[in-house]
Amino acid sequence: MIGIRDGAFLAAAGVLAGLIGTAGGITSLISYPVLLMAGLPALSANVTNLVAGVGCWPGAALVSRPELVGHGPWLRRWVPLSALGGAAGTVLLLCTPTGVFAHVVPFLVLIGSLTLLAQPRLTAVHQRYRHRRPSGDRAVILPLGLIALSVYGGYFGAGSGVMILALLMVTVELRLAAANALKNMLIGAPALISAASFAAFGPVDWMAAAPLGLGMFVGSTLGPRIARRLPAASLRRMVAVIGIALAIHLWITAHGLIT
Repeated sequence: MIGIRDGAFLAAAGVLAGLIGTAGGITSLISYPVLLMAGLPALSANVTNLVAGVGCWPGAALVSRPELVGHGPWLRRWVPLSALGGAAGTVLLLCTPTGVFAHVVPFLVLIGSLTLLAQPRLTAVHQRYRHRRPSGDRAVILPLGLIALSVYGGYFGAGSGVMILALLMVTVELRLAAANALKNMLIGAPALISAASFAAFGPVDWMAAAPLGLGMFVGSTLGPRIARRLPAASLRRMVAVIGIALAIHLWITAHGLIT
């Protein structure tokens, strides 16, 4: 049972999680462990975390309007694909134990974080390749990567933001603040699908989800502002370091070294 003190703690943690997540980092780095600390079982914490994460979408959308200007057609094309992947991930979570990917997830998060660190070099290589083949690889890499990461986001979510951000910066948008705004919109679509599904079929702890989601909404109105003002190189390194820290934490947890 979540008491008043726990609710206030979850709301404060939600502000920090929403700020870090929408600034380019990983929301679940804060929100998921906090739910475990509040006494929720792992499956309920995972589901509740995904539901509360919906609060980041409207806040990030309101604040990120300058970066999203002109991207309407692009979002109308790719948000439905992201939502479809999130729905598939939700079905997978409801039908399989959460430990299935436990030993794989840390490496996915680590790869995404290292990719973000290497993004300038990867982008330079990618731009040269696209110059030779203007419509080739992006037509394959972007949809396949997006659907795979959206499925993962609907299933577990931790680290999906940094991986999608790395994907977008290599294939779509060189400006970090703009890529971060697009990432926030792409993550919001599957989060909404997952929340609706879990509300009907999943073990959501609504007493925990409500204050955490409210805090995430508040934090999400701050994150894009920080992303807009920080130097791109500093923000990229910050997000990558957070991602590597999460990968290490998930690996240690998966191997039972901590609980």
